[in-house]
Amino acid sequence: MKYAVISTDKPGGLQIRLDTRPDHVEYLKTCGVVERAGPFLDAEGNMCGSLVIIEVEDLQAAKDWAANDPYAKAGLFTDVRIEAWKQVIG
Repeated sequence: MKYAVISTDKPGGLQIRLDTRPDHVEYLKTCGVVERAGPFLDAEGNMCGSLVIIEVEDLQAAKDWAANDPYAKAGLFTDVRIEAWKQVIG
């Protein structure tokens, strides 16, 4: 099943994001479940959150995936939502 992992950075978290980004991108590339991924941008064009579409067996697997994201381990996020998602176009 596909899930959208929607994360919001904590205020002032940009440096955490920049410092952790190489590990995060490596995780995305090597975990084998990511279909699409990218950051949200604030009004100044700075990264401020993330949207990752993953395909895993169930909600618990999606929660486990999100918890193991280097960004999550670094304490970057104030909020993480995980929603079942159905692709219709694209």
